[in-house]
Amino acid sequence: MHPHGEHSTEMVVPAGGFPISQIAIVVRDIDEALERYHRALGWGPWNVYEHKPPALHHTFLHGKPTHFTMIGAETHVGPIVVELLQPDEGPSIYKEWLDAHGEGLHHIAVMRPTPAESDATQQHFDDLGAKILMEGRIGETIRFYYLDTEPLLKVIFESGTGHAVDLKPSRVYP
Repeated sequence: MHPHGEHSTEMVVPAGGFPISQIAIVVRDIDEALERYHRALGWGPWNVYEHKPPALHHTFLHGKPTHFTMIGAETHVGPIVVELLQPDEGPSIYKEWLDAHGEGLHHIAVMRPTPAESDATQQHFDDLGAKILMEGRIGETIRFYYLDTEPLLKVIFESGTGHAVDLKPSRVYP
């Protein structure tokens, strides 16, 4: 990912800044949203994922082990992955967002190529006062965490390693 090869461990922010890998929109009804976004914008096909145990594991909300599940749909729009997220079981920051703001843009993801870079990114934002709101793992390779960056940046940022778009979906729309 880095055109200049290896970089100093002291340089947390990559040259050119953190690259956006995904934007995510929280919705109440994934099927209705898929149809709406496809019809209005022509985006698709969408890979739809039911994120639940055992694939979804080690889930935490506000620092406490918490069971939650969600349904996600992802598609490539140019170099960016767009994700629609419907909260399912349990409490989550997606449900908190829907209650407070309704449907809409929820977070921007700056996923990192390696676990070490993900950890350094987490520390960078922790140093800026942005703690983890919610986190979890999908399978063996994906770690995700959402940062409390709304006070600083007016939007939530997600980081970690990997993207669900690389997994086998439970279905595809259309």
